[in-house]
Amino acid sequence: MGPDCGTAIVRGVPLGFANAVRRGDIGLVGASGTGLQEVSCRIDAHGGGISHALGTGGRDVIAEIGGASMRHAVDLLAADDSTKVIAIVSKPPAPEVARAVIERLAAARKPGVVLFLGHRFAPGELPAGIRPADTLEEAAVTAVALAQGREPSAPAGEGESLALAQAEVRQLAPGQRHVRALYSGGTFCTEALLAWRSLGLEAWSNTPLDPARTLADARTSREHAAVDLGDDEFTVGRPHPMIDPLPRIERLAQEAADPSVAAIVLDVVIGHGAHPDPAGALAEPIRAARAAAASQGRHLAVIAFVTGTERDPQRLSAQQATLRGAGAIVTESATSAAQLAGRIALAAAQAPARG
Repeated sequence: MGPDCGTAIVRGVPLGFANAVRRGDIGLVGASGTGLQEVSCRIDAHGGGISHALGTGGRDVIAEIGGASMRHAVDLLAADDSTKVIAIVSKPPAPEVARAVIERLAAARKPGVVLFLGHRFAPGELPAGIRPADTLEEAAVTAVALAQGREPSAPAGEGESLALAQAEVRQLAPGQRHVRALYSGGTFCTEALLAWRSLGLEAWSNTPLDPARTLADARTSREHAAVDLGDDEFTVGRPHPMIDPLPRIERLAQEAADPSVAAIVLDVVIGHGAHPDPAGALAEPIRAARAAAASQGRHLAVIAFVTGTERDPQRLSAQQATLRGAGAIVTESATSAAQLAGRIALAAAQAPARG
């Protein structure tokens, strides 16, 4: 529905990069391709279903465009009898666009969920019937709860994540304290930066939260860093990393060679349009990266998550099993992967006698 838009599902038919999710009564609007995919898949995992998922492209929500496609998409879902709940997923729009979109959502008179990544709504800022979300996982959990007519509950697993982070840190060598994330999706990159900031960790990126934290060279990380390998600077003249895994394989080896790195995060996006076996392509590079670190007396945590479903051609459980077989820690969601990496970095910084 707009420039740089690569994802949609219309009446159960996936278009572009999209996943085979069950049909249902939750309508999605996303100025974010991978964000739309992740939320639709997590809705599926939590027992919900999708009526339509309408991508707009990230540029739609800048002031010059005014959210034209997003407002139109909300109107379409408002008029659709099969849609009972409308959820919006986006990086923060321009303020005037955000107000216009929320007004349009309120006019739909259907329960709504709004995730503007990085924006926390003040109490009373959203109209009645519209719930805020701070993460991709929370957006999915909240949308499913509203569709089922119940109050949303907080996503579980924080205690397990803390214990796992501490177990990983106990295996690190002195000097290992940094986390690096190599994403094919820009929304995953933004969510990770936000998750780390919430823990007091500032990170560098080619798409940073703070322009002062822009990597001088996106091909070289420093300290804590999250890189969107699907950004235009990496994809002009070559396939997207969801199709061609080679750039990320090369970057994985580069990051693993850095003796300060404690953990590396990878997203694996399956479904229509994606590589036929992305986990299989990454498995041997993951083994090689961990073996190279071990040969130098270092432990390397590789954290991965798979965005997809069992009905996707690559099959979610098969991809997860391949990653675990390669030695990766596989989390259930993008949100939990980012949080685990941040907790490892935080625990490593706080560990005594660690250089």
